[in-house]
Amino acid sequence: MKTFRKYVLATCCLALIGAGESNAQSVKKKAKTGAEVAAPVTQAQQPSERDRQISEALFLDGMKYFMLEDYQQALQLFQKAYAITPNNATINYKIGETYLQLQDTKSAMPFAQAAIALESKNAYYYLLLAQLQTGQKQYDQAAQTFNALLRNVPNSEEYLFNLADLYLSQSRFDDALKTYDRIEKQFGELEQIYVSRQQIYLRQKDVVRAIEEGEKLLRLNPNEIRYFLAQAELYNASKKTDEAIATLSRALKLEPNNPFAHLMLSDLNRQKGKLNESEKQVKIAFASPELDIDTKVRILVDFIRQLPNPDIEDVSLELVDLTIQTHPEEAKAYAVAGDLQTIVGKKELARNNYIKAVGLDDSHFKIWQQIVLLDAELGQADSMVVHSEQALELFPNQAVFWFYNGTGHLIEKNYDKAVKSLEFGKRLAAGEPQLAVQFNMQLGDGYNALKEYKKSDEAYEAVLAQDPKNEHVLNNYSYFLSLRNEKLERAKEMAARLVKLHPNNPNYLDTYAWVLYKMGKYTEARQYLEQAVAISDDATVVEHYGDVLFKLGKKEEAVSQWQKAKLKGEASAFIDQKIKDRKLYE
Repeated sequence: MKTFRKYVLATCCLALIGAGESNAQSVKKKAKTGAEVAAPVTQAQQPSERDRQISEALFLDGMKYFMLEDYQQALQLFQKAYAITPNNATINYKIGETYLQLQDTKSAMPFAQAAIALESKNAYYYLLLAQLQTGQKQYDQAAQTFNALLRNVPNSEEYLFNLADLYLSQSRFDDALKTYDRIEKQFGELEQIYVSRQQIYLRQKDVVRAIEEGEKLLRLNPNEIRYFLAQAELYNASKKTDEAIATLSRALKLEPNNPFAHLMLSDLNRQKGKLNESEKQVKIAFASPELDIDTKVRILVDFIRQLPNPDIEDVSLELVDLTIQTHPEEAKAYAVAGDLQTIVGKKELARNNYIKAVGLDDSHFKIWQQIVLLDAELGQADSMVVHSEQALELFPNQAVFWFYNGTGHLIEKNYDKAVKSLEFGKRLAAGEPQLAVQFNMQLGDGYNALKEYKKSDEAYEAVLAQDPKNEHVLNNYSYFLSLRNEKLERAKEMAARLVKLHPNNPNYLDTYAWVLYKMGKYTEARQYLEQAVAISDDATVVEHYGDVLFKLGKKEEAVSQWQKAKLKGEASAFIDQKIKDRKLYE
């Protein structure tokens, strides 16, 4: 099939002698045939043979420069030729084309018009003028120029396509449709006509006519699956679900494994409430490597937005597995699997898929962040240290990775490394108050473990200045002070605040009781420890309860509580000695 989409500019050298020249009388006659696109033509004396030869030589020299893209030099030579033979259509055309190359459409316009007036049967002259008019957004005039071309130039029907495109660019849909009718009469059934008409009807929101054009396309191209898919989409848009399914069935006879057809069938069956069939079709689509990774990721993101949802959890997990199977070298496949698995609580599987993702493409900060976060949630401090160090090689200025690195070392009891990483990260987090709070919270614990109590207290106080209700700091800071027998009033104030905020938390009750114990307020301490042991059998809490009972003179009850604590296996180093000697050791 021939296509006539491009505006063509002539670069050939037309003969100047004979056809390009006309005398003043013939010029008048041709000026009339140029219709509305014609421009006034200079009335000049017929040039002599010598003048014609000089003009032709100048023109040929100009063409050499034009071909070399030296348009300024070409223009000078064309203008000299024009001065001698102003009524030569080819020279006028070439001057106009040269001005176009120099992006001076205003100067080009009269020469293009003059070329048409001098020679009304040359299609290239009209095309130049139409291009100039289009460039200046004179769309109506450009349409008139194309219509003049079609009237005046024999066998020019191919330019109907240009006219139709021009109408489309102006959203003159009715004129474009009429032009396509003219094209069809001239050239018969053409795929391009049906496609263009369909696009117009869709822009006009006339789905019924768009479907009619689609059926014509299918008759003309019975083996072109993309038209079947497009037609099914149109039926779906017009809520003709059964027709859409039937069209897709025809498509699958051509390509049984076409993933896009299966995807559409999945959606259509879901609309009809056939969820099992919908799941079956989407799995077939995802099992196909022909369904690109970006499409699969886009669909999986839609599933992720609906989670957590037990109705779609299983199929979602199957789809991410299929994505990995069909795209084993795509980082995106593992990353989206990790996202989905994180949401449904399969954290270790998610973390491992994230690790595979960065193994293929380590440039994504957020994936590294997810890895160390999941390490923390899984309680795998050693992995947190390793992965944060790998991330820091790539993102050394990201405070969050210094935080996880320091936290991992802190859990592993590598306290020197922990505070070093945390101090460095805290400097990077200077402009992020919330992150700085997290660093100071961990630094308080780290420095306390190193017995650098002044730095520990400063870190804790910095947290409370920003977040007075921080549970971690209120608990640890007050407890550590009680162990040191320092600032007990401050410890009591913090522990009391914590218990007020969380009156049923056994660990917080234990902390407050232990501060009271250290202050010698055994009766009050007993009151809070009884509340704690009523809701928890934690070894430390039970042992502390025994200690308080011993201080209150209840030795037998105290020994009984110590024995319970020992059974838990998490009591203090003194527990065996306490039980054996029936005596309190601290």
